[in-house]
Amino acid sequence: MAKLGAPQAEILLDNLDLVSFDTQDQLFISNTFGDIYLFNQGGKQLNLFSPSRQGRLSQLEAAWTVNIFSFSADLQEYRILDRFLNPLAEDGSTLSEVNLAKAATLGNNNVLWVWDESDLSLKSIDYRRNLVIQSQPLNLILNTDHLEVTEIREFKNRLFMNVPDTGIFIFDNQGNLMRKINLKNIPRLCYYREHLFWCDQGKLMAISLSTNEISTLAQLESSESVYIQIGQERLAIVSKDKVRIYPTPTWLKALR
Repeated sequence: MAKLGAPQAEILLDNLDLVSFDTQDQLFISNTFGDIYLFNQGGKQLNLFSPSRQGRLSQLEAAWTVNIFSFSADLQEYRILDRFLNPLAEDGSTLSEVNLAKAATLGNNNVLWVWDESDLSLKSIDYRRNLVIQSQPLNLILNTDHLEVTEIREFKNRLFMNVPDTGIFIFDNQGNLMRKINLKNIPRLCYYREHLFWCDQGKLMAISLSTNEISTLAQLESSESVYIQIGQERLAIVSKDKVRIYPTPTWLKALR
């Protein structure tokens, strides 16, 4: 079984929570208070953003070419920052026509996807105008009155919804349900080369989105690894209060 080898860098951070690579393989990390740290590829801290209202982040995304996106379900607000962690709006923005946002993600064309738990609807919002474009009542589509959604992410014009006790739902860019993947208890979504990745008892696992084949790819250094994030030429294995950074191995790049 493959291994990742020795990490290029290790980052130790108290109360570490969410991790996201940008397009330059810099690493943005939030803690459970909502502070956002910026680290370079070698694990050196470059910057820190600490919001005036502190609250745990539910989402942190840096893979967009221009902006950093964060969302806090606790505070019911989202924030867009530039790559130097300067907020583009001084305070977090609240969401109009949304009563209880439990998950949110940035999409293409100035769209914000929001899971509104109050009416079990998936909503797309033009965040520049703060206007709901469309709303999909998922309780009718999925025939359920209870969905514990922990995360939504857009990858290549598809929206992935993580419901740990049920699976992962995939929607098209209009919010129409395409399919469901029976993967339960996945902490954070990680997409790379038409595969989803996760850590399971010290092993790196993957499922092909084209064939549904599940593979065990590598033995990880720690059995306490919680989740993985993959950038351009780097990957990060996240465990409690520690991030290990590795070069993306050739066998991972070769996945089809």
